[in-house]
Amino acid sequence: MDFIHSFILAAIEGVAEFLPISSTGHLIIVSKLLAIPQTDFVKSFEIAIQSGAILAVVILYWKQILSDRKIFKNIAYAFVPTAVVGFVLYKFIKGFLIGNLQITLLMLVLGGVAIIFLEKYFKKSEQKLSIQDLTIKQSAFIGLVQSIAVVPGVSRAAATILGGMGIGLRREEATRFSFMLAIPTMFAATGYDLLKSASSFNSSQIQVLAFGFLVSFVFAFLAVRWFIAYVRSRTLIPFGIYRIVAGIVLYLILQH
Repeated sequence: MDFIHSFILAAIEGVAEFLPISSTGHLIIVSKLLAIPQTDFVKSFEIAIQSGAILAVVILYWKQILSDRKIFKNIAYAFVPTAVVGFVLYKFIKGFLIGNLQITLLMLVLGGVAIIFLEKYFKKSEQKLSIQDLTIKQSAFIGLVQSIAVVPGVSRAAATILGGMGIGLRREEATRFSFMLAIPTMFAATGYDLLKSASSFNSSQIQVLAFGFLVSFVFAFLAVRWFIAYVRSRTLIPFGIYRIVAGIVLYLILQH
């Protein structure tokens, strides 16, 4: 992997991490298109550049999180189910799921269908809750739904936003909670992987990783601010359509 590859993948990570389109899925697909071998370093790189995206959310939301104990507690309750699933299935996730193109494309399409279906359903129901209104059970439920996103192509953002709306959070509030919940979730995933893998990186790989961190941060910062403005008045249906079209087109290109 070189710096050009690092820039492309990190930019995609920064933009896609907080949109309901699956950053992991897009990284796997683009790596395939660019013929980047799925080595252990590349897999670790795709996990580690999430830390740049984390920093963008921390800068934007740290005051709100630390000044409101209810929000802080709800994030903690939601994080627990994901942490358990991620820890127990770590070897399976990195060894089989990450880099699996067939699963990624399938989940990209199925996730798009789910987004469209659920958005149609939510039009018939009312979302009135704010993040502060969440109970322990509701927070844990969102965390449990988030854990489904260990499967590449599902999208952590899509899972948490739709999960939040499913229990009554307003779309903008569900999106904010998705961003906030990303902080412990992605920090844990990145930290745990680096703890197990960083000792095997050489100096050039560390430079590529540091560059990717910076690029991911810049693009994530811009994406988060744009997406919050978007969801104030629009649904996620266009993202669902994009996922279906992209999944089918990429299947036809990459499988034949």
